[in-house]
Amino acid sequence: MSNAVEHPKKTEGFNSFAEFYPFYLREHSNRICRGLHYVGSTLGLCIAGYALFTGEYIFMLPAIICGYLFAWIGHFFFEHNRPATFKHPLYSFLGDWVMLKDFLMGRFCRK
Repeated sequence: MSNAVEHPKKTEGFNSFAEFYPFYLREHSNRICRGLHYVGSTLGLCIAGYALFTGEYIFMLPAIICGYLFAWIGHFFFEHNRPATFKHPLYSFLGDWVMLKDFLMGRFCRK
């Protein structure tokens, strides 16, 4: 019996979001997939804003579904990989917003 205490990893193989984000970007190399992420995130944000503004919190569920639906369509039909959210849900969620911010700031060139 070992005396060593095993600590669960924060996210499998990544010690920080800074380590995760380059992997996340590689998983989103297809521009249609990225575009679908941008559309889903933006629509989801608009729906969530509506829910918060009107107090109709039932719309938070469609906001979440909208964001993930567009993203997963991008992965399954264009990127042909499994969404990172399946293994790294928190970092992946953060990655969606950082990637959208990077896009809005012009950090991705058009190819």
